[in-house]
Amino acid sequence: MLADHFPVLGLRLRTSRLELRVPDHDDLSALIEVAFRGVHPPEVMPFRIPWTDREPAELARGLAQHHWRMWAQWSPDSWCLLLCVVHDGVVVGSQALQSRAFAVTREVSSASWLGQAHQGQGIGTEMRAAVLHLAFAGLGAREAVTAATEGNAASLAVSRKLGYAPDGKQRDVVRGEAVVEQRLRLTRADWERHRTVDVTIDGLAPSLPLFGL
Repeated sequence: MLADHFPVLGLRLRTSRLELRVPDHDDLSALIEVAFRGVHPPEVMPFRIPWTDREPAELARGLAQHHWRMWAQWSPDSWCLLLCVVHDGVVVGSQALQSRAFAVTREVSSASWLGQAHQGQGIGTEMRAAVLHLAFAGLGAREAVTAATEGNAASLAVSRKLGYAPDGKQRDVVRGEAVVEQRLRLTRADWERHRTVDVTIDGLAPSLPLFGL
């Protein structure tokens, strides 16, 4: 099996409601269909890179190529773990965890998106909690960072709930307009204080060298 040679492919994170796993071709196709059905209202853009503005054919191709590119470029010193999120057997979104020189910095960053039909149910918090458990409990991270535009209230609310603290602001251009992005940082101590989601990890031990550990 390919996972014998690239064991990250066998990694699984589970909460009481969700499974996060590396998407196979069927999962990736399902992710594309979720994106087609909508990730946010068309009049707003919660992402710094407006990938959801693409025409359907370009969006599908770009989403698949992004996943393949991240796997092709994986190294223990620079990795991006892209996981699909499954709720009640249905793919509902994507959760990423990434780092550079993790063995030295012990810092990770995260990003995610969730189909509009599945929002408002606490799934966004639970899927972020799952990768934070992987980072802190599984990989021994010291800190986790993330960022969201000030108009992305849902993402900022998830970060606050999980214990992140403000870590400065920066300006960017999205859809030709200036936006303010809020950076956030979560320490190991704050993660431990705000833990409410039980998470189990399968397949981590053989994957550790691929994370630089």
